[in-house]
This record gives sequence, C-alpha cells and structure tokens, in this order.
Amino acid sequence: MAASTSFSKEVTGRVYVWEIPVRLTHWANVLSIVVLSVTGYYIGTPIFNTTGAEAYNSFLMGTIRFIHFSAAYVFVASILLRTYWGFVGGNRWASWRALIPFFTAEGRGKLKHALQYYLFLRRDPPNVLGHNALAGFTYAIIVLLYFIQIFTGFALYGQAHPGGFWWNMTSWIFLFISNQNLRLIHHLIMWLLIAFALHHVYVAFLIDAEEANGLLSSIFSGWKFIVPEPDAKKEQD
Repeated sequence: MAASTSFSKEVTGRVYVWEIPVRLTHWANVLSIVVLSVTGYYIGTPIFNTTGAEAYNSFLMGTIRFIHFSAAYVFVASILLRTYWGFVGGNRWASWRALIPFFTAEGRGKLKHALQYYLFLRRDPPNVLGHNALAGFTYAIIVLLYFIQIFTGFALYGQAHPGGFWWNMTSWIFLFISNQNLRLIHHLIMWLLIAFALHHVYVAFLIDAEEANGLLSSIFSGWKFIVPEPDAKKEQD
C-alpha cells in the first residue's frame, strides 16, 4: 500500500511495538558497531605514522585497541540483553519467534509475500506492525553473524593473554583454523555488517514511505500506527 495523502484520516490507532530494551539495544548496537568498525579497521590497517617524538605517538595503537575492546564489551552486553528479552521478557514483536517465520504455513506465506515485494513482483508491502517475515529471517542471520564476530574477536583477543579466561574459552578454535584465517573471517563479517546497515537504513526509509505507519519514528518512541488497507482486512501482527 502506498503512502496516502490523507494519512492522518486513515490512522485508526497506535500500538506500542518496540519496548525500551529493544530500542536501547538497537542504538547500543549501532554505536558500538560504528566504533568497532572504525577501530577494527585501524587495528588491521594502521594509517597514521606514529614515529614522531611525542610520547603519545607510542601509545596510539594501545589506545585504539582499548577503545575497540571497550566497545566490544558494550556490544556483548547489548546482545545478551536483547537475547534475554527475545526469549523471556519481550512482547510478541520482540520474541525470537518473529525471527524464524518458516515453521508455520502462515509464516511461510508472509515470507513469500515479503520476498515478492522486495523482488518487485507485487506492489503491496507486507502490512505488519513488527518485522515482516523476510526482515525477521534476515535479522536472525545477522544475529548469527553477531555471535560469530564476538567469538572470533575474543579468540583473537585471547591470543594476547595466553592462559587467561578468553584464551581458555576460545583457543580450541585454532586447532581447526589458523590465526590469519580467523582474522579474515572477523574482517569480512565487519564488511557484511556495514553492507547490511546501509541496506537496513534504505529499507527503513522505503517501508516508512510505503506503509506510512511511523516506522522510522518508532525506533525512538516505540509506537507504530495501524493504517487500514483499502481492500483488505487489517493485520495487526
């Protein structure tokens, strides 16, 4: 359904979709991923000459690594909170079930609808309040990448502290993969997440314009609007 010029007259109500933990972890992820990407890129490819006489030049890489690791712990805390909320405390739109739509016939139908819309095979977007089925499944893949990124990051961190906690927890991975290949995986996932973020922002603007349900503002306020379709039954979840 395209955005209507009489949107204010079509809105039939609003629903509190994104709870505070969902919004909090969303923005914590955004900020930490930005910091992790910038500092991680520098760790892998130092771009500044630090041979100057001033003492602070000698500690630039150490400072960058400290910022990187600090942001990593913020990211981990955010992911753990969001995971808890998805399994224990959240509403239907925050539940882990919203990320795995293909277990039911209804979910598979919604997944097909969303896929057809994104492939320009149908004009009407999925009319849902939470994530549409395809978006939910995509987020499930992104969460998997998050956990792989966390594990590979701590495995590489553990190498600098042999015998430490993270070394004992992750060093077994080096029986199966070399240090350099693990770094490559960590680096490639960073670029995949950046590409996803760009696509995510574009789709958010597109869907907000198409559905006219307050999608962009909802990640700040938590509220989305129910807008009736002209010739179809309203769907609220």
